[in-house]
Amino acid sequence: MAKVVGAILIWLAGLGISTLEAGFRSPESLVRNVYAYYGDRSSELSSGLPHDPATARQFFDPSLRAAWSSPGKLPYDFLVQSPTWKLGAVSISVLRRQFDKTYVAVAFDNNGRTVTLNFILVNGPDGWVIADVESPHDSLRMFLAQHKN
Repeated sequence: MAKVVGAILIWLAGLGISTLEAGFRSPESLVRNVYAYYGDRSSELSSGLPHDPATARQFFDPSLRAAWSSPGKLPYDFLVQSPTWKLGAVSISVLRRQFDKTYVAVAFDNNGRTVTLNFILVNGPDGWVIADVESPHDSLRMFLAQHKN
C-alpha cells in the first residue's frame, strides 16, 4: 500500500512540475518572477531574463517565444528600459481583467529614473504568459522585431 501511495504522490508531483514549465498561476506571480531576474548580476539568476528557449517557453505566449529567444544584438533590456539596472521596489497592479487577458501595470525606479510598463498577459492551458509589454513609446513585440538580427 505504501508503494502505491508513493507512486501516486510521485506521479502527482510530476504533473505539478510539468504545469510549471510554461506559464504561472497568477498574473502577479508572472511579473514578480520576471523581475526576480534583475538583481546585482552576481549570478546568472540575477543577470536579466535569459533569452533562451526554455525561458521563452516559460514566460511568453507562443507567438512571442521565437522573437524573445533569438533577439540579435539589443541596445538595451526592454523589461528595465536600460542596458544596466539597479531596481528599486517593483509596484504591480492589475489594471483590467478581460476574459483570458489581464493588463498589469508595473512601476519601479531604475538608477534614479522612474519606469512604467504595461504587461499584457494571457491565460493559456499551461497558465499565465506574456503576450506583450508596452512602454510609453514602444512594445516588446515591436522592439524585438526592429532589432532582429
